[in-house]
Amino acid sequence: MRRANLSLAAMTAFALVLSACGKGAEQQQYGPEVQLPEPQRGLLPSMVIAKPAPWGDKKPVVPQGYTVTAIATDLGIPRQSLVLPNGDILVAEGRGGAGAPKLKPKDVIAGIIKAKGTTQVDSGHRLTLLRDADGDGSYELKTVFADKLNAPYGLAYHDGKLYVANQDSVVRFDYRDGQTKAEAPPVKVTDLPSAINHHWTKAMTVSPDGRFLYVGIGSNSNITERGMTAEVDRAMVWQIDAETGMHKPYATGLRNPTALAIQPGTDVLWAVVNERDELGPDLVPDYLTHVQEGGFYGWPYAYWGPNPDPRVMPSDPEKVKATIKPDYALGSHVAALGLAFSVPEMGSEFAEGVFVGQHGSWNRNPPVGYKVVFIPFRDGKPAGAPIEFMTGFREQDGTTYGRPVGVTVDPRGALIVCDDLSNTVWRVTPAKQ
Repeated sequence: MRRANLSLAAMTAFALVLSACGKGAEQQQYGPEVQLPEPQRGLLPSMVIAKPAPWGDKKPVVPQGYTVTAIATDLGIPRQSLVLPNGDILVAEGRGGAGAPKLKPKDVIAGIIKAKGTTQVDSGHRLTLLRDADGDGSYELKTVFADKLNAPYGLAYHDGKLYVANQDSVVRFDYRDGQTKAEAPPVKVTDLPSAINHHWTKAMTVSPDGRFLYVGIGSNSNITERGMTAEVDRAMVWQIDAETGMHKPYATGLRNPTALAIQPGTDVLWAVVNERDELGPDLVPDYLTHVQEGGFYGWPYAYWGPNPDPRVMPSDPEKVKATIKPDYALGSHVAALGLAFSVPEMGSEFAEGVFVGQHGSWNRNPPVGYKVVFIPFRDGKPAGAPIEFMTGFREQDGTTYGRPVGVTVDPRGALIVCDDLSNTVWRVTPAKQ
């Protein structure tokens, strides 16, 4: 009993030290060109953890002229969503990565503290289908489309084929319009790296012709603490032949590509990427970038172009030199987990660009993220400062009602947002809809 009390006291003291670290952080930097501060390395990262609370009568805050509605509640950790051709919405529910061992005592304690800022409900490991049959914005049907999956995350659809990226494999269901339940078990397309699975989420999108699937696979560590053997086939985007399952690296050096999307009218792949930790509150920026085939984006040797990470020994000067600078900095530690291109039906201010769901920081003081932002595009590229589109998830005192993850644009002009803290799916539309 005394040992347990001492352990609890040690954890409490550790948490207080963490929360005190990193105060006075600089202003977050955004855009295609940013001035990076010098790395800050210390014994411990700062930690400011969300304090979960029910929404009650509150809702997220959206721009004037828009409305927000909870179209599904009481889900099993909603992560990403997909709008099907008939307007039904599929929601992937689940949590993975539980088997990743901790490397140091501080990782054990930090993991326990971080868990206090996440949902405590059981993982759904399923796809839930939502239907608004009469088009009035109220999704009266909520039913399980497929269950007994393994932490599903990425979703994609093309020509009667529904693809799901579990944490350990890509699987395929046959789908026909109006179907509300899978009529047969899924067919495996290919296995995905899942040993250790420190970064377990497997983002996915499909090429416009349906030939290729693109799957984002995160690293197994922050900065190779488990050795490079544990990183084989990781920290990259795979290109997978949707028919045969054959695959190859499409781009490498992306620490944790958490959401992927094809730019409309093109074959250009875009990603949001969560960058490395423990270089200070303002390093390294999470980013939005188009993904070049064969490109190398730095992890673990460099960040934001050819800026070498001083912790990686031995370094690789050729890799550092070859590092591609991303298109757009989103801010350090915002935890970008959602990406969707807009449509003109979303309104003139939000007609051209991308929505990005930011889950929110755990290792920065003051915290950042906890919102959905819009990055305007011009001539096919990011242009201008981010616009806050959906806020109110977190109060200044730390009270946190929700944490946005996946964002999906309904072609009819609505933004679908998965909130994995309150286990809610939100729908945002121009007020006329």
